[in-house]
Amino acid sequence: MSDPAAQKSPLSDVRDLILKPVEADAASGKKVREALAGMGREGDFGRLGEAAEWLARWQRRFPPRIEKPTLAIFAGAHGIVDAGVSLSSNSDTRAHIDALREGKAPLSAIATQAGATVRVFELALDRPTPSIAQEPAMTERECAATIAYGFEAVEDQPDLLAIAVSGAGVGTAAAAVACALYGGSPDYWVRPSAQTPASISEKRSELVSAALRLHRGHLSDPLEALRCLGGRELAACVGAIIAARHQSIPVVLDGFATTIAAGVVHAVSPSAVSHCLASHITQRPAHEAALERVGLAPLLQLQFQTGGGLGSASAIGVLKTACAPFIAKPAGA
Repeated sequence: MSDPAAQKSPLSDVRDLILKPVEADAASGKKVREALAGMGREGDFGRLGEAAEWLARWQRRFPPRIEKPTLAIFAGAHGIVDAGVSLSSNSDTRAHIDALREGKAPLSAIATQAGATVRVFELALDRPTPSIAQEPAMTERECAATIAYGFEAVEDQPDLLAIAVSGAGVGTAAAAVACALYGGSPDYWVRPSAQTPASISEKRSELVSAALRLHRGHLSDPLEALRCLGGRELAACVGAIIAARHQSIPVVLDGFATTIAAGVVHAVSPSAVSHCLASHITQRPAHEAALERVGLAPLLQLQFQTGGGLGSASAIGVLKTACAPFIAKPAGA
């Protein structure tokens, strides 16, 4: 008789973690609502009040507070860049990551202003994933290991985790995963911002169409869709989202790609992303569509062209503001 454990897919443990129930702390959320009721009329604090309640529920404490936020940036490289689907290159990704590490990127300044620790996770930048139009992006073992690597984003026990991605081609890979998760035409999901030339959009649609044809039969399973069509940075984001939930750490999503990473988790178990908040909405039309599928409303309207961490980093400051009314004043103040 064969050993069932020997036949278990490397992604089975990931699925089990997603499906394992984790409940928020309703009592802490109730305390926020009661405190807000004593501060004014119902609804006076709008989204700030909602965000404060969400933080309290997932931090499992009252008052909610943000004292140790982390901005985790997952950087990957994609072979599909060679097909001309990106405005940037894999070398541009390396330059951006180097600037972040040296504190010279604009995002570094925004994160510093928000009091966040920036952690950059490089995912084999010198070894791009294969073109998804020719073979799967990752093996099962690699995908599972990369998801597990994403767990490291919470190893320092932040009280808020903001996530972002960096990588030429990640938007196209995310669009391919979105097609697998939600259906619709590649044209719909690769819809670009106004700055993207029509010729690049056409190449993106053609590549995604070819990838969907190649991998059909594997795409009904969200984790298989991630493995075949996604990238390492998307897989690491999935891991970070899973680990944060199990450690009661609220997560702030950034742009389209991180929303699709949350979408993979959501497709396995819709309740498994209730600890996630959408920081903003970009001018990429597919981002709004992805947020609707995952059931999230953006906290901010900043009209950024893309993600890249600007939205999730900016949201940290707003969430600190949401906590401010509940923090007790020092004695004698």
